[in-house]
Amino acid sequence: MRVSGTWANSAYFQDSENAAPANAPSGFSGVLTREEWKGVIDFSHAVNAEIVTSVAMGSGSRDAQGVWTSDQVRQLFEYTKSAGGRIAASEFMNEPTYAAMGGAPKGYDAASYGRDVAVFRTFLRKTAPDTLFLGPGSVGEGPFAMPMGNGVLKSEDLLRATGPVSDVFSYHLYAAASQRCSSMGASSQTTAAAALSQDWLSRPEKIGAFYADLRDKSEPGKSLWITETADAACGGNPWAATFLDTFRYLIQHASLAQRGVKVIMHNTLASSDYGLLDENTFSPRPNYWAALLWRRLMGATVLDPQIKLAPNLYVYAHCLRNHPRGVALLVINADGQQVQEITLALEAERYTLTANQLQDRAVQLNGKALELNSDSDIPEFVGQRTRTGRISFAPASITFLVIPNANNSSCR
Repeated sequence: MRVSGTWANSAYFQDSENAAPANAPSGFSGVLTREEWKGVIDFSHAVNAEIVTSVAMGSGSRDAQGVWTSDQVRQLFEYTKSAGGRIAASEFMNEPTYAAMGGAPKGYDAASYGRDVAVFRTFLRKTAPDTLFLGPGSVGEGPFAMPMGNGVLKSEDLLRATGPVSDVFSYHLYAAASQRCSSMGASSQTTAAAALSQDWLSRPEKIGAFYADLRDKSEPGKSLWITETADAACGGNPWAATFLDTFRYLIQHASLAQRGVKVIMHNTLASSDYGLLDENTFSPRPNYWAALLWRRLMGATVLDPQIKLAPNLYVYAHCLRNHPRGVALLVINADGQQVQEITLALEAERYTLTANQLQDRAVQLNGKALELNSDSDIPEFVGQRTRTGRISFAPASITFLVIPNANNSSCR
């Protein structure tokens, strides 16, 4: 679970039990209290999730000469440990490519970033050697770059300034900006009508290829993590909360797994249109159910599905999670009109997600509405037995096929 964002770049950690002051100290734009951070630690334990973050790097975190100091982050790390928590991984700052917009000091450039990262890395190695250093955490570049005007720093320059210092190569992935940020211009926007188009569904993979190439040139051999992503930046578009976005959500996961991405952190759990949960009721949205099925069924080993694809048909194969020699297929029919078919050589259990309307906020599993039970717990997922031979996939449907007896030697 990642706790970061632009706000974190200028957040003051109040290392006392006092309530937050009415105004943040000079050089900071917000206050993070011990009570709030203890809530993060408790939540991480409750859901068995590691904590990932970034640190304050604005003017308030610097000495009289403008040099970044580790005083604030040291207090945060020490309190985390004393409260029974652990920071598993950290970026230096959130989205350094947009440093000026993110609260960096005036005139901040790649050389400044390089000097800061050197200090931060030294701090990590000495104070928290088991914390992974993620970097650079860039965003907004590549084939669908956001038109942000002057002041944007290039990842290539940032990486040249730091050298190969990170443990993991991280980046953020947004293929568009939401309607909230329409001021960026028409080129930054997308529409609900395009949500099932091949252009839209291929964008995450193309952006991923851009950053993978940067990794290969600057940090060869390092793992790839996406530390922030959703349908669109600036809170997501309204259809991010509907079944319509689930096609992008799962194709992004599967296509980038094929390209070696090890971790994807969705933005957010429960805030704005792109939250996995409704921010008021905490009710699961369609992407939550998709994420749950992915986590339960798709293992970490990626396979070749060896299936010839028709237009608008996407098929991916992984080892079945926690089931030696088993295989899980993800079959996505992104065609809103046509039924698609594949041939299945072995019997399987079928889990198909559909919705009455593509922009519904409710989703069905094998024709039955997915919802929390009376105890607000996850319901039991029951697959449908599927025999061998030609099997059909309805228009605009998403299906997981579980083949426990695949006897695949790659799945141990």
